Amino acid sequence: MYAIITLAAGLLFGLGLAYSEMTNPAVVIGFLDIFGDWNPSLIIVMASAIAVGMIGYVIKGKRLTPLLASKWQVPTLRNIDAKLIIGSSLFGIGWGISGYCPGPGLTALVNNPSEGFYFVAALIAGSGLHYFQTRITQK
Repeated sequence: MYAIITLAAGLLFGLGLAYSEMTNPAVVIGFLDIFGDWNPSLIIVMASAIAVGMIGYVIKGKRLTPLLASKWQVPTLRNIDAKLIIGSSLFGIGWGISGYCPGPGLTALVNNPSEGFYFVAALIAGSGLHYFQTRITQK
């Protein structure tokens, strides 16, 4: 059942990305270009995502355990440190320059393979660097 729900959630997420045009870098860059040719259409996408998240937290507040797991997996850290600021800044800069974040970037492997390949390669390299850096600093 867990695999079926996970697949359905992934398909729904992918369809939402495609329908909202979040897989189109020009639309994303147009949304982020608030001082230029701004395209505010993704505000509805952002508001919808926030609403779904809020519903999830309401459900979490009313249930002791989730339907398909033994416990809730909710972030517990509340501090804002240099790693968070640097990581989120790098994510935002990369998103603003390329118009891709990880979900839409993976769809680019099909929609726009030449750009998608470079994005996914950089995503894997960055993730690998983080993984090895974390392992080295923990020893």
